[in-house]
This record gives sequence, C-alpha cells and structure tokens, in this order.
Amino acid sequence: MLQGLRILVTQADVFMGPALCEVLASHGATVLADTRNLTQPQAPQAMVAEHGHVDVLVVNLAMPAPSTLAAEVSEEEWTAVFDTMVHPLPRLVRAVLPQMQDRGRGKVVVMGSASALRGMKRASSYSAARGAQLAYVQALGVELAPLNIQVNAIAQNFVDNPTYFPPEVQANPRFQERLKREVPLGRLVKADEDAQFAAYLCSVHADCFVGQVFPMSGGWATR
Repeated sequence: MLQGLRILVTQADVFMGPALCEVLASHGATVLADTRNLTQPQAPQAMVAEHGHVDVLVVNLAMPAPSTLAAEVSEEEWTAVFDTMVHPLPRLVRAVLPQMQDRGRGKVVVMGSASALRGMKRASSYSAARGAQLAYVQALGVELAPLNIQVNAIAQNFVDNPTYFPPEVQANPRFQERLKREVPLGRLVKADEDAQFAAYLCSVHADCFVGQVFPMSGGWATR
C-alpha cells in the first residue's frame, strides 16, 4: 500500500511513533524515524533538510498531559504545551511543503487528540493545544487540496500507547473500571489498529479526504 513512499515520522520514540514506524514499514514505506526535539524554531526545517525527499509527513507530537485546574495554569505550563505540540506543526509544514508542491502531490497526517472534541476537567492547556492542531488541519486541508496535497488528522483517546497509557496505568483496577464506564468499546484501541488507519491515510486510497478529523477513541468522543 505504501511501496516506494518516504514517510517522515516525528518524535518517533513516543506516543504513536513506535507503532507507526512498524506498521508503515510493513506496508512497504521507507520510514524516516526522527526523535529530535522540535521546540526550537529552526529544528523542523533542519530535520526536513536532513532527510531530503519526503512524500508523507506524519506529525506525531506529544508530552505528558498536565492535570492543572484552569485557574492555576501557569504561563510556563501554557507556553511549554504550545511550544511542544502546536508551534512545531506549521513549521514542519512550511519545511516540507515546497517539495510537495514541486512534485504535485503529498500528504500530511497529524496524530492528534480527542481531548479537543470533548471537554475534560483539568485539561485546559492540553486540550487547547490539541484543539489548535485540529483547527490548523482543517484550514490547511482545504487550502492545499487544489494542489493535490491531502492534510488530515486522527483525534484519538483511549488508544494503547506508552506516553498516555503505559502498562502501570492499564493495570490499575480503577482505570479498568473507567474503561468499562466511559468507553463504549470497553477496551483500549490497539496501537496497531490506530497505526493501520494512519497508514491508510498515508496511501493513495485516501486521496479524497480533505482537512478531515477522524475520532479514534472506542466511542468515547462521540457517545
């Protein structure tokens, strides 16, 4: 499905990075797995320049989610969350867009969060940052569609990954009760299930999707 494509995955060692790299490679892609910190303004441009030809950019940005009351969110917390998960996104796009325009095709897939689709207590900074990602995807998607560049996002929650649902969290009986109570699926979405859908969005089979935000949360975001 992805034979011959060079796919750049950011922060490939966290969040959905490990699963994405494995699944994308299994479909024949050449995976450019990058783990560098992207908070510095020039880092995205340097990364893309180093990797050269990029057919698909998979923006996988993550950090531990703060759990702070809205009235107590500090300037430092707010800035750190946006520096990590929001500001690198347009910088990455600006870095990779010229070569995609020259070739007349390309794709950007953003691994986002369903916390932007449904209110969560003590998550104002994190949810705001994830919401900014999704709003950017929607605007960018319609702008780049005439150039045959598709931009879409997966808005996920309750998906197995080492950043937000490590083994010790999953083993907690209180978390298992929460799964049964809040998630219609009754379990975490498997990392492979999420990554397979991301692989589809990277492929020519998904050329018809423009600025779409796809919930992936076992029904949590849409119930």
